[in-house]
Amino acid sequence: MGEIRKKSLKKRIFDIIQIGNKDDLISRSFDWFIVTIIILNILTVFLDTFDELSGLKPLFRVIEAVTVSVFCIEYILRIWTACYLYPEKRSAKAQLRFLYSFDGIVDLLTILPFFFLDGFIVFRMLRVVRILHLFRVNAHYDSFHVITSVLVEKKNQIISSVFIIVVLMLASSLGIYSAEHEAQPEAFKNAFSGIWWSVSTLLTVGYGDIYPITVIGKIMAILIAFLGVGVVAVPTGIISAGFVEQYTKKQNSEARFSDISDVGEILVDDKSAFKGMTVAEASEKYNISVLVILRGELVIVPTETIKLKKNDIIIVKTDKLVKGKHK
Repeated sequence: MGEIRKKSLKKRIFDIIQIGNKDDLISRSFDWFIVTIIILNILTVFLDTFDELSGLKPLFRVIEAVTVSVFCIEYILRIWTACYLYPEKRSAKAQLRFLYSFDGIVDLLTILPFFFLDGFIVFRMLRVVRILHLFRVNAHYDSFHVITSVLVEKKNQIISSVFIIVVLMLASSLGIYSAEHEAQPEAFKNAFSGIWWSVSTLLTVGYGDIYPITVIGKIMAILIAFLGVGVVAVPTGIISAGFVEQYTKKQNSEARFSDISDVGEILVDDKSAFKGMTVAEASEKYNISVLVILRGELVIVPTETIKLKKNDIIIVKTDKLVKGKHK
């Protein structure tokens, strides 16, 4: 009986600390509480850098200690309930999987700087990682989900455009070094000086701290500046097109699912908005209840954390009908 109560308590804690559970008031309140703690922690670290506020440093230390304590408790609870986050793994393996996950690493790096503030500079710099905590919270909501979906879907095109930028950067840095080294040995000491100049030129920033003075160097700078405008526009265009596709897909999906009036089946293909979603995300976003998942020859009973994969067939029913049935 005690073991059952312990499992029930663990599951309830998992439901509360699980980010993005909008149907649970306590869980949603916990999300806002964590966001407030993160913002308070970051604001404290920010204000601590002002010499004018040196008299408030003891207060900043207290606030930081309290907020980091909350992070530590949350981190321990997430490790303890990892078996529900990864139900297909055993308890120890699930906990290990969480420790190596993005969320687990961000949580750990959020805590470490507090205990090593007077140590190596790398630990003090890790304070910035706390800002990533906000990304983890926002990742379960539509705004951030659209961004991540676009980046994942267009990753090959983005990688290709970044590769082109790197090639042009290396070529222009070596070219400008060859053209300007003799004329400006202090400004262009080596190829790295050329890289700094090429990055600021290709990305159209143009700091002006290093610039060519030879005729060949100036001609090269003009060409590279024009190339930079086009190069920067390529990944921008890819991402913009991805946003348009995502929002069009979302509108079409919402229009399609709004007409479901009975139990039906949906195929998860490459163009499906369901691909990669968890059952909980799909249920919440489209107001449906996933009854069964057909995956090849397998019939899967859905749980909130199961991710929908390509070629899955999901048997769904609208929440409206489900609620009506209970009435």
